[in-house]
Amino acid sequence: MARTKSQIKAEMTMSFMANSTLSSIYGFTPGTSFEAEFSLVSLENIIFEIVALMVELHEKMFDQNVVEVLEIIETKMPHRASWYRTKALSFQYGFDLITDTDKYDNNGFTDEQIEASKIIKYSAVTQNGGQLLIKIASESNDLLAPITPPQKQAFDAYVREIADCGVKYIVINNPADILLLNMKVFCDPLVLDSTGMSILYGNYPVQEAILQYMKELPFNGELVLFDLETKIKAVDGVKIPDIFNAQSQIYDIGSGTYQPAQPITVKIVPDSGYFKILNFDNITYVV
Repeated sequence: MARTKSQIKAEMTMSFMANSTLSSIYGFTPGTSFEAEFSLVSLENIIFEIVALMVELHEKMFDQNVVEVLEIIETKMPHRASWYRTKALSFQYGFDLITDTDKYDNNGFTDEQIEASKIIKYSAVTQNGGQLLIKIASESNDLLAPITPPQKQAFDAYVREIADCGVKYIVINNPADILLLNMKVFCDPLVLDSTGMSILYGNYPVQEAILQYMKELPFNGELVLFDLETKIKAVDGVKIPDIFNAQSQIYDIGSGTYQPAQPITVKIVPDSGYFKILNFDNITYVV
């Protein structure tokens, strides 16, 4: 970013006034201010003003050149998946784009209004079979959730406007995949009772560990059953966690219902980008 003329002049005069050779020639004390020794109409001040102005103009020209180069890259080069993710997170509901650009004009709006318009809180973009999968999610009551139909309609129009010509894509805005766990947890009876409750604290640490693992998963992150078991095994009072059956259900946008459960072998990436657990009824505690 270009410096102002005042900043440039201040840096030059500071070096000038700190020079011992110049101080002996002019008779000033090194380190004193330039303004205290030289008047506005002095030859030295005029020279510094001219040089500072020239440097400022040069830096501004360089900045403008950078802007123009970036604009050429932006308009001529095809975009990567990461660019689409950034643009998804930058979507502002209720705001129109500047004509023929992928940017918003936020002049006249407060920071609070701008932030409130950014309803896409999570996004992941991957390539699949020659097209982009753009997964998105918002938040509701501190939980991940799909955006509403009107919001989705506006987001679709936004993506159509900014997407590169010829790029095929699918926007996935589905409710969370359902995670179904059937497991046995072999416990220390001195620490956990037969329902999994902590005898000392009265909470359910295995359930909390599962929810914590889900929370730690990045959006569109890979759920690994071994890692989940490791998380549960670290719970005080747990001896052996055994997930003997794990399944997931994905939402079918066409029918508006969840599809039949499918088995999870080793690991899985959620179709919607995130999971939810309906209950913990299929966890058996062996003490």
